[in-house]
Amino acid sequence: MRVSSKRRRPNRVAEARRPPAAGVAVQYGLSRKGLPAPRQFRRWAEAAFNGARGSVTLRIVGAAEGARLNRIYRGKRGATNVLSFPLQDPHAARYVGDVVICAPVVKREARAQGKTPHAHFAHLTAHGVLHLMGYEHETDRQACIMERREKDLLKRLGYPDPYLSE
Repeated sequence: MRVSSKRRRPNRVAEARRPPAAGVAVQYGLSRKGLPAPRQFRRWAEAAFNGARGSVTLRIVGAAEGARLNRIYRGKRGATNVLSFPLQDPHAARYVGDVVICAPVVKREARAQGKTPHAHFAHLTAHGVLHLMGYEHETDRQACIMERREKDLLKRLGYPDPYLSE
């Protein structure tokens, strides 16, 4: 057996087949035209998992579905930008829950806040996944911790501080 002194190149095919720590399913409840691609949503969600194991479903919806879900689960009128539904089953292996993002609301907010739609979609995807992982913003302390995490995450993804223009 001959040993080569040259370094072996990583096996790109094996790396491509290796499942990520996070599993992200993306569903569209409206036309995908003008929306980020599934791979972008996956990238943002996986970044929020930060190497932790877990699976999530992201559903991108229109105003009617967003309003219906907001009314049913939060008792509020109209659509909101993002809803998180953590799975409450302790027997579920890795599935952590669902995130619903209302595309028309996100686009409208991005325009009003002077952000690109992609930057705002990235922020709200990360925000929703962080909620599934236990982050909250009910108190000032919780909000500070969560916002710091979001800012670091968005910076790593190449987006500006999501709270600067608010």
